[in-house]
Amino acid sequence: MHHDPTQRRSPASSTDGPGHKLSMFVNLFGFRIQDLSQNSSESGCWSVRSNESMESPITNLQSAMEGGAQAVTSPLNEIYTELYITEEVAGELKEEHEFRQIEAASRRTDRPEQTIRKEDFFKETSFRTVLTKGVAGIGKTSLMQKFTLDWAEGKSNQEIQLMFPFTFRELNMLQDRTLSLVDLLHHFFGETNEAGISSFDPFRVVFIFDGLDECRLPLDFHNNPVLSEVTQSSLLDVLLTNLISGKLLPSARIWITSRPAAASQVPAEFVDMVTEVRGFADPQKEEYFRRRIRDEEQANRIVSHIKISRSLHVMCHIPVFCWITATVLEDVLRSKEVGELPKSLTEMYIHYLVVQTKLKKRKYDGETLADPHWTEENRQMIESLGKLAFEQLQKGNLIFYESDLTKCGINISAASWYSGVFTQMFKRETGLHHDKMFSFVHLSVQEFLAALHVHQTFISSGVNRLKESQTSFFSRQFSKHFIKPNLHHLHKCAVDAALQSPNGRLDLFLRFLLGLSLQSNQKLLQGLLTDAGRSSHSSQETVVHIHEKIEDLPTEKSINLFHCLNELKDDSLEKKVQEVLASGRLQKEKQSPGLFQALVFILLSSEEDLAVFDLKKFSTQEDDLLRLMPTKARSFKVLSSVLSSEFCSLRDLDLSNNDLQQSGLELLWSGLQSPNCVLETLRSVLSKQTLLSSVLTSPSSLTELDLSNNDLLDSGVKLLSAALESLDCRLESLRLSGCQVSEEGCVCLDDALSSNPSHLKELDLSYNHPGELGTELLSAKREDPNCKLEALRLEPAGVQFLRPGLKKYSCELSFNTNTLNRNLKLSEDQREVRFVEEEQPYPDHPDRFQKSHQLLCGNALSDRCYWEAELTGGVHVSVSYRGTVRGGDGNDEWFGGNAQSWSLYFSGGSYTVWHDKIGTSIPSSSSSSSGPRRVAVYVDRPAGTLSFYRVSSDTLTHIHTFSTTFTEPLSAGFGLWTWSGLPVASSVRLCSL
Repeated sequence: MHHDPTQRRSPASSTDGPGHKLSMFVNLFGFRIQDLSQNSSESGCWSVRSNESMESPITNLQSAMEGGAQAVTSPLNEIYTELYITEEVAGELKEEHEFRQIEAASRRTDRPEQTIRKEDFFKETSFRTVLTKGVAGIGKTSLMQKFTLDWAEGKSNQEIQLMFPFTFRELNMLQDRTLSLVDLLHHFFGETNEAGISSFDPFRVVFIFDGLDECRLPLDFHNNPVLSEVTQSSLLDVLLTNLISGKLLPSARIWITSRPAAASQVPAEFVDMVTEVRGFADPQKEEYFRRRIRDEEQANRIVSHIKISRSLHVMCHIPVFCWITATVLEDVLRSKEVGELPKSLTEMYIHYLVVQTKLKKRKYDGETLADPHWTEENRQMIESLGKLAFEQLQKGNLIFYESDLTKCGINISAASWYSGVFTQMFKRETGLHHDKMFSFVHLSVQEFLAALHVHQTFISSGVNRLKESQTSFFSRQFSKHFIKPNLHHLHKCAVDAALQSPNGRLDLFLRFLLGLSLQSNQKLLQGLLTDAGRSSHSSQETVVHIHEKIEDLPTEKSINLFHCLNELKDDSLEKKVQEVLASGRLQKEKQSPGLFQALVFILLSSEEDLAVFDLKKFSTQEDDLLRLMPTKARSFKVLSSVLSSEFCSLRDLDLSNNDLQQSGLELLWSGLQSPNCVLETLRSVLSKQTLLSSVLTSPSSLTELDLSNNDLLDSGVKLLSAALESLDCRLESLRLSGCQVSEEGCVCLDDALSSNPSHLKELDLSYNHPGELGTELLSAKREDPNCKLEALRLEPAGVQFLRPGLKKYSCELSFNTNTLNRNLKLSEDQREVRFVEEEQPYPDHPDRFQKSHQLLCGNALSDRCYWEAELTGGVHVSVSYRGTVRGGDGNDEWFGGNAQSWSLYFSGGSYTVWHDKIGTSIPSSSSSSSGPRRVAVYVDRPAGTLSFYRVSSDTLTHIHTFSTTFTEPLSAGFGLWTWSGLPVASSVRLCSL
């Protein structure tokens, strides 16, 4: 018979029934709450009060420990810094090395995301199970502790009546036990038994399971038998899978925390909401250091130093690493001789090891700072810990037990002593039954000590532990006594091993291993590293090997190698890229895959986003441009995956002058419809059959759409108008300039603005033919106080703009005879000019080209102009300021040879574009020919674009587009070249359109 849950056996129990809150929980740092008593508050809620032999559990929850389990505690409410937590759609979870996730998080905390407060985890009544993921040291346990403390103190979530936190470390000890849910709660929470609680349906209950990544239970959700009664006994694994899946006590709420790699142990079908603890965003990093470091001057210097170091800035998203950094930098700044502060990860962790050794010497050995800290005892301790770290890293273990330590020659009493001495590196944890578990305070500490062990083993014995099993005992002994070890061989092996390891699991280890080879770092460890002089090593050999690897790797695998180069103090590739970014152009002859990889690294790891990145300035080759996207897919499949990526922060995308085709459009719209897409502005040339309606009528961040110069027609405008009527449409700016829109399309737009007048603020319909009715209706909308339309552009307008393609912008050119070079001769109709050997008797004129065989056209170009010309021989087709260079030595006069002109040079079937003496060859798919070639030129002066096309029948094939800012009036120009090898004379004929 079940005991009545409303009758509690407390000495001062109340009879207010299940409306009371019974707060029972296990302190997450090892304290266990033993007693229950009534709260005297007016609400009659239950809270915790310890018996005389126990420290107050509330006090325990109020304390936080930075570093290790036995480190000095601090008041949680005083030092707790709010964490950046995001809410995600429940679904498949990716397995990726934690450092790569840290880097990704560091790049995306400034973009709009669905964030959530810890207080709101269980506000959504339809969500039963919440999974919170986050890398080691990111603050998951502190988050849960603060959540529980706030609830216990009556600050939040007071609708919850019972809260039962568990750790999987504790649950692992009961994996072979058979028990019911009631037995489990009575076992861990004796107060439930004392209160006579054996049924939980009347209560609002939350179960918390911390550390899924440490679970050693099989968690077989799909094959375990069904368990539906809280008094029904089973193995713990069966009990937990039924509780989490909702078959057992479906009214309960479940909160699970896990490192990302282990989160998929709970099938997505049983998870209602996924949250991710991202640690500290940039403002929170600064807040942490300023709260942690009381000296304002020191705090300012530390914050400034973190910002200039790429590696440290990324890692400081982890609260534990912030603590390590603060510990080290405070110690360095307190020293009498403050040198350069550590910038690399290796330098930081070496200093961290030194700080801990000094602490041990002073606290446990009773020695002074003047005594050497690398004693034989300390060396043996570090050696043992390093061996344990490396061997467990190879196995993927982060929690160690007595048997693991014994295999490394560490007995359990020594291990306890180690964790007592190095409290902030290696910690011992005691479970409910005093089972001993050990771990390093963070995965990076384990990776550093593992690298130190491998480095020292190789230096002292010549043994490469990365391939030790492949080396015979005789070879190892021979190497030890007769061969001087070369660290380059070890490093080469480590680089290859790291590149082959799944999900980058050796990335940080590799960085530490390479960093330890620098003389400056070895000097810091002088006395710990022995026989350093026996090694033969030049870091340049390793640098060369890494450069070679970068050339052949896909982008996503090369990122860590750039971090490795930083540890080796090599920034040669980065300097080259900075020079390129400063110049705004990457010349073809200087291109290399490594340079593009370096460009990606800088763009991804820079603290500040690059405001504008114009790919056309760097290369016209698809393979080169795809190197700038960290993925293996191709073309618009690449673009779609980038837009869909949760890491993408792209806000403005210009796809003008691309041949998208229908398949490309479908991929593009797929990316735009992703909930991860944050694109706000899109400029594109689209086909007549657009897919815009589905994008604009679904939740989207798109606020600006530019479809100018696209033959959209009235039919396309009707689709757009239907989308604009949707209340989900967020467009504020719509540009349809030059889209063959007539009066009919304008009427549709007017109807859309009448139906949904709340969003659109700017509408550009220039270079169309709205007619009298379209002009009247839309102009009235601008004056309508109920309509948000602020900017309306309808001019220029006319029937000629209903022509398809760019020909709607056709202009009539005529040659300016006052600019003709004397070796150029006009035809009788003055539509053609050709090169001639004999000079023509043109009168002197200040506008005449004297040394270059060139001429300008007479009329200035309007805002948008299009013309075609037929070329023979070697010809420059150019756009130039009217005051372009004349005279001089002739080298600056020719089109493309100065900053005032832009030119396409055609000869023998091939093209080269020129500006300011910089030329770029354009590959041509057509066969070489000395015959006539028809080209088209389109200038959009306000947009700052100049485009060249090859004309075949009515088809335009894009050759090249210059993107710039035109500051003066423009004129068309032509230059004719000739030499003895040219089979025909150069000529240009203006085409009638």
